[in-house]
Amino acid sequence: QVQLVESGGGLVQPGGSLRLSCIVSGRIFSSYAMAWYRQAPGKQRELVARVTSSGSSSYVDSVKGRFTISRDNANDTLYLQMNSLKSEDTAVYYCNAPIAGNKWMWSWGQGTQVTVSS
Repeated sequence: QVQLVESGGGLVQPGGSLRLSCIVSGRIFSSYAMAWYRQAPGKQRELVARVTSSGSSSYVDSVKGRFTISRDNANDTLYLQMNSLKSEDTAVYYCNAPIAGNKWMWSWGQGTQVTVSS
């Protein structure tokens, strides 16, 4: 069974930076496109950044130019570098493998809380 373990969240001031990590167990990481999702209180979970198995990335408009998704296939790890953070980025962040129909491949991990506040 694949397990997703997210880490790296925390409390940061507006304009600050954080780097999130997601380790994927099962030695299957390199075969899948991966994505970071986030869920703010009272809102639906949204996909914010996606990277193909070969490294091509895409972003939701609200994070373009501020967030960078990357992957280390040798270590089964997904990253999200978040710069110029805003209060509206406050959410629990999760990783997963996106599939057709706006769905995802695996059960969710515990996520990592990002709070942007002064």
